[in-house]
Amino acid sequence: MNKRELDSQEAEFGVLLRSSREQRGWTQEQLADLVGCTSSYISALEIGRRKPNQRITTKLDAAFGPGAPFLAEWSKSGQRILFEGFEEYLRHEAKAVALRVFEINIMPSLLQTPAYSRAFQQAPVLRGTATQRQADERTEKVLLRQQAVARDPAPIVQVVIDEAALRRPIGGRDVMVEQLQHLEALASRPRYLVQVCPASAGENRPFGYPITLLTMPNRVIVGYGETQRRGYLERDPETLAEWASEYDHLQVEALSRAATIEFIRGVRKGFEHG
Repeated sequence: MNKRELDSQEAEFGVLLRSSREQRGWTQEQLADLVGCTSSYISALEIGRRKPNQRITTKLDAAFGPGAPFLAEWSKSGQRILFEGFEEYLRHEAKAVALRVFEINIMPSLLQTPAYSRAFQQAPVLRGTATQRQADERTEKVLLRQQAVARDPAPIVQVVIDEAALRRPIGGRDVMVEQLQHLEALASRPRYLVQVCPASAGENRPFGYPITLLTMPNRVIVGYGETQRRGYLERDPETLAEWASEYDHLQVEALSRAATIEFIRGVRKGFEHG
């Protein structure tokens, strides 16, 4: 097996796994049989080529028995705090002169209140799929991003939010009322263009997933998209041109600025009286 020096962020976990396996006198093949994966996957973990996840760390703990440290090490390391590719995206976001954002199921991170963000990030903790530390770090990351976008000179921020995100009761009545008040205020700011895409747009609404288009100072466009399990940067010119065209269509289907503010106000009043 290649025992080169490990320089990736997974190095510490890989060293721990390798040393634990060798202390037991197991080969990679034997450990793979115990865990239910391939020996090449074990090798990739040990040399830092693959990131551990909750499923594999749980199985490793079961294979090594009481006192096994793998799940605890995975949680401590901060894995799964952010999607793969998102850290690189954040470096671009902090420099962009314009942002075009579309969000479906939740309020866009850049527009969230602290209470809304905390409530949303707390749910995985209650489901047992994230630690409290991870939830706190994700919330802190959202607030830091908001501060970065508030820099001087501030970028132009265009946001289209699917109606469902406004009506989804994250954190309960008080949190939603505060969030919608905050959204109304942002929608009135000069460098923000906030629009709601109503449910009545039906099949005419482009995009089945959240996307962001960044315009960099040199006018290069960088895209970012997310699926259920991963995020990815998009640099292909043809794909970005298609996204830009679809975003234009999205804004046509969305409500105007004035109609959006009135719509948000109506949803807020529904929460207040509901």
